[in-house]
Amino acid sequence: MSLLKAESLQIFQIKEFRLFVMARFFLTLSIQMQFATIALQVYHEYSNKSEFMLGMIGLTEAVPAIITALYSGYISDHYPRKRILVLGIMALLIAAVFLYFNSEPMFAWFKDFGVFALFTVVFLFGIIRAFLGACMHPFMSQLVPRNFYTHSATWNSTAWHVGAILGPVAAGIIYGFNNGYHANWCHLTEVFLFALALFFILLIRHKGAPGNTGPKEPIMQSMRMGLKFVFTHKLILSALSLDLFAVLLGGAVAMLPSFTDKVLHLGPQAYGWLRTAPAIGAVFMALIMAVWPPSKRAGKAMLWSVAAFGVFTILFALSTTFWMAFIMLFLTGAFDNVSVVVRHSILQLSTPDNMRGRVSAINNIFIGSSNEIGAFESGTTAKLFGLVPSIVLGGFLTLGIVATIGKRNKELNDLDLSRLQ
Repeated sequence: MSLLKAESLQIFQIKEFRLFVMARFFLTLSIQMQFATIALQVYHEYSNKSEFMLGMIGLTEAVPAIITALYSGYISDHYPRKRILVLGIMALLIAAVFLYFNSEPMFAWFKDFGVFALFTVVFLFGIIRAFLGACMHPFMSQLVPRNFYTHSATWNSTAWHVGAILGPVAAGIIYGFNNGYHANWCHLTEVFLFALALFFILLIRHKGAPGNTGPKEPIMQSMRMGLKFVFTHKLILSALSLDLFAVLLGGAVAMLPSFTDKVLHLGPQAYGWLRTAPAIGAVFMALIMAVWPPSKRAGKAMLWSVAAFGVFTILFALSTTFWMAFIMLFLTGAFDNVSVVVRHSILQLSTPDNMRGRVSAINNIFIGSSNEIGAFESGTTAKLFGLVPSIVLGGFLTLGIVATIGKRNKELNDLDLSRLQ
């Protein structure tokens, strides 16, 4: 089947979805560039090359994201989602302006904020991310017909990963240009990228108003309903749990500044390319899934892909050259994207519209925040056991989780997404 004739491309006939994908791309590009720059600043300028401080970046983001996640889901299910996205992107744009002034030598008095400014922005981003995460996928589901849900998940993932490719590479190249530290140039670029994301979201006419929610229940009751829905649907819970532990235990990306410096003995530009290797692999896999979506044997594909993620994480830890490390990270991203697409398809197909915000918020607690908590876990274990052993341990623990969930959940093993449609 020719890629240009693939059924998945028909979704781009929907103008609102095209605009959404562009907004998603520029938003991801700017966020990834911002966080790659912050990681480089913390590691090279403020922390004397400490793995523990790199891990603290993740924890600083995760705590507010988890605290506000359920409330953000309630807001997403009761207020227009486009408005929430617009406000969130505007807040990120303002934060990027502040980071620029904080890192610009011309504004020396901003320097007094130092590393505190960086962690403050990360903390605030954790709150904003909770609201963006609770709205992004439900809003996308409102823009496309139900029979396009799996394709929308694939292309949404592709847009995210392309942004995740270019963001860290751009940050590494610009930040380390001419062997200097140019965080100010990075943050100024982010301002323009956030503005582009805002522009494309504003062009979407659909307001993202939630479906009929019935009587407006109290906030706490509404949040409990979201939790009950997830924990009583074994398929959703298993998919979330599998990705949760894989990301929590097997994530090596947070330690890349240290791994690039101390193991590979390379600089910020090499870090930028390694940071983007998983996303390149994910885009490669997304193109394959656009033609051959993981539908009939989705459950087995998810389990085997997470197992492969664990194996290649271990091999990455054992890498001693740039290209070996790059290829292993490429493969972790490729196989991770299979589980991402399957999980998002399960959530879209199994969740009623009036619950999507709360379920997406819980998904963000399971998956989004596990990235950041995983970064803290990686920083802590690296400090206790050493950098390479901590990554190897995480890979083996990921394999153990896959074996446990695969053995105990027959429904996930036998999952066929076409039956959910």
